[in-house]
Amino acid sequence: MPCQLCHRPTELTEHHLVPRQYTRRRKLPPGDTVLLCRPCHKHIHTLFDNHTLARELNTLDRLQAEPRLQRFVAWVSKQQPDKRVRSYR
Repeated sequence: MPCQLCHRPTELTEHHLVPRQYTRRRKLPPGDTVLLCRPCHKHIHTLFDNHTLARELNTLDRLQAEPRLQRFVAWVSKQQPDKRVRSYR
């Protein structure tokens, strides 16, 4: 299965659309997740704090529509799946 953002076939991680920090405190179930490659997952957490992720970017459609993330996804989708990618603020 490929990454749900960049569509590269590589090892995937589980990204909670509403960060666990918010669901644990309120004793809620963990909520929906998406499967992302490590570079996409890391870049999301580099660009956005948990508050922004919980309030504004809590669906896959909203993540895909975010302009700063779109630029990264366009670039990373052209990279080899085994390439090491760094994320900077």
